Amino acid sequence: MFAIVKIAGQQFKVQQGQNLYVPHLDGKAGDALEFTDVLLADNGDALSTGADVKIKVKAEIVGEVQGNKVIAFKMKRRKGFRKKHGHRTLFTHIKVTDIA
Repeated sequence: MFAIVKIAGQQFKVQQGQNLYVPHLDGKAGDALEFTDVLLADNGDALSTGADVKIKVKAEIVGEVQGNKVIAFKMKRRKGFRKKHGHRTLFTHIKVTDIA
């Protein structure tokens, strides 16, 4: 059984017991989450989409991690202008506990 869920504006294909890294969500490690915005669900014999989906996806927050460093470097030649900025995006590590 799998489902396609919308989490923080992005779509993820999830299965029970799967670990995911999603955009930063509020909460601490060990908190339970429930996602009701399910776009598609497949339970083996039936496929439901749109308003027919009555499934909720339950997950647990495992922790928070930072992504790879992204560097934005701007330069204008022959002017002596250089600007370097970098950032690391926060992700939330979640584990899908139940699809029901």
